[in-house]
Amino acid sequence: MSIFIIAEAGVNHNGSLDTALRLVDVAVAAGADAVKFQTFKAEKLVTSAAGKAAYQKHNTSAEENQLEMLRKLELKYEFHFQLRDYCDKQGIAFLSTAFDFDSLAFLVDRVGIEKLKIPSGEITNGPFLLAHAQTGKEVILSTGMSTLGEVEAALGVLAFGYLGWERQPSLAAFGHAYASEQGRAMLRQKVTLLHCTSEYPTPMRHVHLRAMDALRDAFGLAVGYSDHTEGLTVPIAAAARGAVLIEKHFTLDKSLRGPDHQVSLEPEELKLMVRAIRDIEQAMGAATKVPQPMELENRDVVRKSLMAGDHIVAGERFSAENLAIKRPGTGVSPMEYWRLLGRGSDRDYQIDELIE
Repeated sequence: MSIFIIAEAGVNHNGSLDTALRLVDVAVAAGADAVKFQTFKAEKLVTSAAGKAAYQKHNTSAEENQLEMLRKLELKYEFHFQLRDYCDKQGIAFLSTAFDFDSLAFLVDRVGIEKLKIPSGEITNGPFLLAHAQTGKEVILSTGMSTLGEVEAALGVLAFGYLGWERQPSLAAFGHAYASEQGRAMLRQKVTLLHCTSEYPTPMRHVHLRAMDALRDAFGLAVGYSDHTEGLTVPIAAAARGAVLIEKHFTLDKSLRGPDHQVSLEPEELKLMVRAIRDIEQAMGAATKVPQPMELENRDVVRKSLMAGDHIVAGERFSAENLAIKRPGTGVSPMEYWRLLGRGSDRDYQIDELIE
């Protein structure tokens, strides 16, 4: 199965529909499977007392709070229809992450999104998790900042929502849903987990790609990777470690003002990343060790054979002095060397003649 590559536009449109459309063009040109935005109403997401993360302060106005910053980064609801239709025309999936209940309902009921992304910051937001599952849509659950226990608790809520049990939601009910075979089956069918580290940019020593293995082993679900490092190295490595989905931020220009531009890929970098991941997909191949067809053509050229290292007359015994090992590999294998030692030759050989 091909790795699903999400080009994460996020809020890098800076509130502009024209910029958002140009970001779609970049994602298409790079060969991504989907381009993803973020859908929210700032007032429903944060309070005026909420501060900004360190990375957000770095490339935004020092005077504004998080609410003021996010107001400028809203993707207007009416823009979504134009973006969805443009993506359809361009042959790329349109996705967006909802950050509030109204935005989730809007994306599902009016925009018609079929695959939902739950960001890391919402993994403990039980009611919001439940609302996602109750749509019946496939969910991509990002696990940044989480312990395995928190991931399991979130999966319990999702399992409960998918099962549609007619009982009061509760921690106990979520636990029963997660423990049930039906609940686990629904999770396998509907949920992809994403490993990520919620720091922008993520230092290499804090990536811990092997946590993908921990998630896969713990929950038996498909696992992907959402990258916040600088550059291309880590998402490519994640593809080689078996990620089924790769998500990476991109921008038109890293020098633009906004919280995410500096840690995003520029268009040519995104193209290189996608190309490298597609190469990795082909290179992974099968879990077998057998010669490939083109290797068989090379084998006779680069392997060696037993041959006469000196003139040998019929009846003369083969020895270390009169045997040589040279290319090509069209004669007797050097693995037969010890079997021939001391045996008499049944005919004459000239120097460099293959032993029969």
